[in-house]
Amino acid sequence: MVEKLLPDYTVSSGSTKDFALLVKFMQRTYQDMFPRQDFSHLSQTVEQYLSQNTPLWWVEYSVEKNQTVKDIFPSRPIACLWMGNAIDQITGLRHAHIFLLYVIPEHRRKGIGTALMQYAETWAKNRGDIQIALQVFQSNTPALNLYNQLGYQTQSLWMVKPLQ
Repeated sequence: MVEKLLPDYTVSSGSTKDFALLVKFMQRTYQDMFPRQDFSHLSQTVEQYLSQNTPLWWVEYSVEKNQTVKDIFPSRPIACLWMGNAIDQITGLRHAHIFLLYVIPEHRRKGIGTALMQYAETWAKNRGDIQIALQVFQSNTPALNLYNQLGYQTQSLWMVKPLQ
């Protein structure tokens, strides 16, 4: 099913058949922050978690009026939202978890991330979840700003220590 997300943008459901494209989007997400790193291992994460129980949505840019714009951005996914499930370690309740939210750089700052977050929240509410969670790198200031503006709060910190 394809539906309007924002003017000129549509959202449609993905499936487990989108494995390779999802891996590509995950790799782009991490390469934006860590450009010199190899992220081929992310296919293992997708293989482990992608299922019929982890919904996936793609956003496409759909301007029909302006052929030159269509030539620059042909109809292909320009954003992705991948959801999963988690268990709140305090309450024991299942809740929605955002595995991936990614918008390609050429389409950022147009409200797509906000619209996808609202889409995720609506999906989670409709299935009875009382909270939604995500993980974000501390160095990803634009994402942190978006999530803070949408009312997300830090509940815990993930800490790491290199053992080398």
